[in-house]
Amino acid sequence: MPRQDTSGRDHDLVLYGATGFAGALTAEYLARHAPEGCRWALAGRSTAKLERLRDRLAAVNPACADLPLLRADSGDPDSLRGLAAATRVLATTVGPYLLHGEPLVAACAAAGTDYLDLTGEPEFVDRMYLRHDATARATGARLIHACGFDSVPYDLGVHYTVGLLPKGVPLRIDGFVRTRATLSGGTLASALTAVSRPATMARAARARRRTEPPPAGRTVRAPFGPPVRSRETRTWGVPLPTLDPRVVARSAAALDHYGPDFRYRHYAGVRRLPTAVAGVLGAGALCALAQVPPARRWMSGRLQPGEGPNQERRARSWFAVRFVASGGGTRLVTEVAGGDPGYDETAKMLAEGALSLAFDDLPETAGQVTTAVAMGDALTRRLQDAGITFRVVRA
Repeated sequence: MPRQDTSGRDHDLVLYGATGFAGALTAEYLARHAPEGCRWALAGRSTAKLERLRDRLAAVNPACADLPLLRADSGDPDSLRGLAAATRVLATTVGPYLLHGEPLVAACAAAGTDYLDLTGEPEFVDRMYLRHDATARATGARLIHACGFDSVPYDLGVHYTVGLLPKGVPLRIDGFVRTRATLSGGTLASALTAVSRPATMARAARARRRTEPPPAGRTVRAPFGPPVRSRETRTWGVPLPTLDPRVVARSAAALDHYGPDFRYRHYAGVRRLPTAVAGVLGAGALCALAQVPPARRWMSGRLQPGEGPNQERRARSWFAVRFVASGGGTRLVTEVAGGDPGYDETAKMLAEGALSLAFDDLPETAGQVTTAVAMGDALTRRLQDAGITFRVVRA
């Protein structure tokens, strides 16, 4: 299949799911920060909702009064194929991705359209690799999952940290994430969908391991171990069984400068041991309840998709991830930090990722790739300019 030429398409960037909670925040960010001359559009199921959103955006930036509105539905593959064929870059906030995501991934892979989403669902990412990576490599499409708080701060934070360490030596990095934030209905629905399918998630992961070639002559690991005490961060580390360490490991496997023997471990950082114990027990209970359909439906009903924290609550939210790294006799602590992680900063990450794919001078990549592999330093610089901190805490 020949590589697709997308230069003559109608749009540089389309935001699909623009009227949802995360989608509207991303649209507002683009209204404020998309560069002059950027040809972008809003897409979703309801034209009436898109029109109301466009009116809101026009109050932020009068130029948005003429934004194109594109109707598309995850249940209508033809509409998604038309959407993918009309743009160079397509960003989607429509989850749970296991339920709604694949038709758009397939459409973008076939059309050679760069794709970004906000998924934190490991099974979805593995299945999309198995089914659509080869097509995307042939057409030149870049399929980038987890382009929000899952998993940009960790992927780019480790990429930034590796750049400060000696080259050609074994590297060890531990990430400790601390947050103050609340959930939206869409995030809750995606999380419950992901953890309710442990057997199918494990099968997809095994199938991917059998198919995906390992890095030649190098070792990359992201082990899930016991809780640890970190002197450098003064926290207890509770292991997080999320998509994030897998994304970091895939970046390390693809990029030789991560060294001949790379290991990353991923933790929630908590100040007190009782809090760490409670966190482990609470996560176990949540996963157990998610296996029971009535309990899962009850938990899903606590927040409806489209609902989320208001601006005042988001203004009080924050995140900080500290990376304790060593290699070649060097030891340092770095940090990635910002404001509300799940929504304001996630909208920023998704929007800047889409703009980076559309306008930055990036490495030649294709297929299912990570933010570090596809955009790396270019996206890091964009996020720094947008107020997210990447810094050395201690060397």
